[in-house]
Amino acid sequence: MTTPPALLIAGHGTRDDAGAEAFRDFVRELGRRRPGLPVAGGFIELSPPPLGEAVAELVERGVRRFAAVPLMLVSAGHAKGDIPAALAREKERHPGISYTYGRPLGPHPALLEVLERRLDEALGGTPGDRSDVTVLLVGRGSTDPDANAEVYKAARLLWEGRGYASVETAFVSLAAPDVPSGLDRCARLGARRIVVLPYFLFTGILPDRVRRQTGEWAAAHPETEVRSADVIGPEPELLDLVLERYEEAVKGDLRMNCDSCVYRIALPGFEDKVGLPQQPHFHPDDDGDHGHGHHHHGGHSHSHAH
Repeated sequence: MTTPPALLIAGHGTRDDAGAEAFRDFVRELGRRRPGLPVAGGFIELSPPPLGEAVAELVERGVRRFAAVPLMLVSAGHAKGDIPAALAREKERHPGISYTYGRPLGPHPALLEVLERRLDEALGGTPGDRSDVTVLLVGRGSTDPDANAEVYKAARLLWEGRGYASVETAFVSLAAPDVPSGLDRCARLGARRIVVLPYFLFTGILPDRVRRQTGEWAAAHPETEVRSADVIGPEPELLDLVLERYEEAVKGDLRMNCDSCVYRIALPGFEDKVGLPQQPHFHPDDDGDHGHGHHHHGGHSHSHAH
């Protein structure tokens, strides 16, 4: 039986020792979950081990084929440029290796469920009425507009069907609005209770900064109830999702945004849409026909790959 391609986990890197250790623990846990699968992980910058060391370790164990998965929520400069460049360099260093490259993790419904759990914990664990709760989802922030837009997409998907008053968005670095501006916006929109939710996988310098800035803003605005939620953390959902991204990369099944497609996945409030065949949708202005829904030409169905 041929050995499956190794799973190579690529992390951002952090100056925070606890954050780097959380990553290394997570990589070890992935290895425990799939005993037959060679797993290693490394960082692009800031903390050991570097990605190249992880590749070398696997090559020494006889690995020739890799599937690399970025342990990142959004596809910014690291996922789009740095990791592919690092992998290309490793290919030159180790002739004969081949790799496929997986997708970033978010905004997957499984992660939205973990975020929802973090919100419940911050609110005291009682799943009561949330119509007076405004969530401020705080992303890392990037100079890449597409990466920042992904955080807005996650915020929208978190809001859909869950009954919060609003889910607003802010960034802790490189992009506006920053955390205090995001909180100001929530207050101007009339927020009574705000939960600041870090859109981060593990603890680190930036999530700590989010918590600190939230505390400072709350101290200056005693009239508003403000709570801080925890990061996603090494939850079973995250382990499962990384393995799902691995399987996709191995099979070459790199899909468009089907993770959050209502015709594929039961999203809160839209469960009845799963598996519905797609009908062409007629716009009366285009062809003078006002009979919406009378046309049942077979449209494409989301039950198979786009």
